Amino acid sequence: MDTEKSTESNSNKGRLPRDERRAQLLAAALEVFTAAGYHSAAMDEIADRANVSKPVLYQHFPSKLDLYLAVLDLHIDSLIFEIQKAVASTSDNSERVTATVDAYFDFINREGEAFRLLFESDMNVEPQVRERLNRMTYDCAAAFSAVISLDTGLNKDASMMLAVGLIGTVQTSARHWLARDGKIDRSAAGELVSNLIWRGISGFPKSNS
Repeated sequence: MDTEKSTESNSNKGRLPRDERRAQLLAAALEVFTAAGYHSAAMDEIADRANVSKPVLYQHFPSKLDLYLAVLDLHIDSLIFEIQKAVASTSDNSERVTATVDAYFDFINREGEAFRLLFESDMNVEPQVRERLNRMTYDCAAAFSAVISLDTGLNKDASMMLAVGLIGTVQTSARHWLARDGKIDRSAAGELVSNLIWRGISGFPKSNS
């Protein structure tokens, strides 16, 4: 009886709380997906990388697509949060632009593999993936469009158009910087992009209302 209790106790020691296990699986999945691509990635390899059995992996994620979408959601939500925080960090619009650009570049500095997964994956044509990427762009732009509308008096659609252009410029520039393996200094790259955006967006006069 004592032996049975000891065995059970040792087994429980190896169990992680559900949230911790999920985070472990998502980290392993990110590594495998970015190294192999979605179609070549195998659930067996992800389970091995996370040091769990395949049934445990499937308990958390019923399919490879479910796992992939969960990885995307995690990093998309993280990026959206950073952009929203940057926009809310100051009431000075020039500083808002700089903070937004810095948030993007800091994200790819910190999570370059996740950024590649978001924008360079062979799954970007998958409808559920494309919907998430569109949501990411929309939610990031929405944080800025409200400020643009308030300051310029432009209507919602016009403000959103400008905000999407702003976010698109940051995304494209950040992707280029990452692809070039940081050949331009991080600070210099951010300053170039910030200046480009500010010189454009500041041309819209503030509303007198």
